[in-house]
Amino acid sequence: MAQIIQWFPGHMAKAMRLMRENLSLVDIVFELIDARLPASSRNPELEKLIGQKPRLLIMTKADLADPIQTKLWAQHFRQAGHQVLVLDSRDPKTPQTVTKAARQALSQQREDQLAKGIYDQPIRAMLSGIPNVGKSTLLNHLVMKNVAPTANKPGVTKKIAWLKTPTKLELLDSPGVLWPKFEDQTVGMKLAVSGAVKDTLFSKDDAALYLIQFYRQYHLEELVQRYHLNSDLEGLSDVEVLLTITEKLGFKDDYDKASERLLNDLRKGKLGRYTLDMYHD
Repeated sequence: MAQIIQWFPGHMAKAMRLMRENLSLVDIVFELIDARLPASSRNPELEKLIGQKPRLLIMTKADLADPIQTKLWAQHFRQAGHQVLVLDSRDPKTPQTVTKAARQALSQQREDQLAKGIYDQPIRAMLSGIPNVGKSTLLNHLVMKNVAPTANKPGVTKKIAWLKTPTKLELLDSPGVLWPKFEDQTVGMKLAVSGAVKDTLFSKDDAALYLIQFYRQYHLEELVQRYHLNSDLEGLSDVEVLLTITEKLGFKDDYDKASERLLNDLRKGKLGRYTLDMYHD
């Protein structure tokens, strides 16, 4: 993969510094990861920042991910010692579900508080994660009103803010942050196609070819049905498949336009549920 994908603007560096400065103010960190890329969406810089602080690993966008893969990844994280919550943020029970999971993750701390005569203390949590992982959507559900702007694109939240919820959570929201350098450019491509990186920073036809290769290997039927392809793609290169899709969409030879459609279809769930990080024992 020739293209180098990277995105670490100034507001992300500032956000990391502010998160580090405010970490001592919270009881727990809610680390949000995209269920469609459970490994690639974990920021190694956040891992260093959180350290031994209690955390709740929240797998967002589970309704868009391969359910079998989500189950395998959740089991993997639990075996690694993490408290894990698989979440469709649109579920009306989200506030209660997240609060209950946070209390379980802090059960020892809350027992210690009770022993000291401290009752019903609010839980202070920091929300962290990469861009477009669903933090603002989750925040709005937890607070039960639209307090954070949401969009299916990265870089919407750019400042840190405290918010209270009806379920006695006090939340420190923060912008989505990536890390200064993707050592593995396949990770960069996965982040790009999922919407964690600005679309202007990568070539859409490269992304489309990556997706075609992935779908040919793992979800061929969805690709064939969506674009009315011949089910036998044997002998065709990924480039030839992209050109065929371009023609089927009525875009003649405008494969850039077809690449953009492919990306949008993927992000809107029109290519079915998928997980780019395939779990293998």
